Amino acid sequence: MTIGIGGWGPRRKPMALVRELLRSKLKDLTIVAYGGADVGMLCAAGKVKKVVFAFVSLDFIPLEPYFRMARQNGAIEVMEIDEGMFLLGLKAAAMRIPFIPTRIGLGTDVLKYSPQIKVIDSPYDDKAWVAMPALPLDVALLHVDRADARGVCQICGPDHYMDDLFARAAGKVFVSCDELVDSEFFADPGQARQVFWERAQTTGVIHLPGGAHPSSCAPRYGFDVKHFKEYAASAKEAGGWAQYFERYVACGEAEYLNRVGGMAAVGQLPLPVF
Repeated sequence: MTIGIGGWGPRRKPMALVRELLRSKLKDLTIVAYGGADVGMLCAAGKVKKVVFAFVSLDFIPLEPYFRMARQNGAIEVMEIDEGMFLLGLKAAAMRIPFIPTRIGLGTDVLKYSPQIKVIDSPYDDKAWVAMPALPLDVALLHVDRADARGVCQICGPDHYMDDLFARAAGKVFVSCDELVDSEFFADPGQARQVFWERAQTTGVIHLPGGAHPSSCAPRYGFDVKHFKEYAASAKEAGGWAQYFERYVACGEAEYLNRVGGMAAVGQLPLPVF
């Protein structure tokens, strides 16, 4: 199965849904993501066969530690591409076309290490173009600020990243939200302006306050630097992943939220400043 995970590094990742994947029997997954701890945790748990990515980072911790281990140990297959190529791959899948031509990647080692990406001749001039292949997803997992039961989803932060493309590129889309609202809420044009994909794209919605933690969900809460440091430190310890999993994953989502201080603590996490 190919699973796309929305968000960006340590920002607005559907981490509660990822933790549910960690508790499941799923394995041999292909993960498509602008990656953060979502990718690292799935690699640490042995769930991943292949990762399609532009980066896997926690920002202030530049290389996601468990992904780094999996990559260096040759435990996973990879397709490493430029951020713009990644966007075009999602867009091609969303448009139901096989590829999009682009200059991005020409003259780089992206083509050397991703031989499945072809260079084609233009029918309109004598130039060569990278044919970025579509990245179709079986499922996309996303986290949003608000949603209604019909699947209307609202993102209030300064950037919705590529979540609209993830939604349109996927066969099914499951969304967690910090706040579940009545459909009348979106009758206000000011609220509807922060809806970035059609509700028909959304397969299911679950109300999970704090569902992005330890990543951020601006403007509600920032990412949890202390928790990420604890997580990263576990990668340097013998049996560190097993201990992290037992403390923060196996316990279930309600107890996880309790162990990180509850929504009162999550809501006080400062937003990052750039």
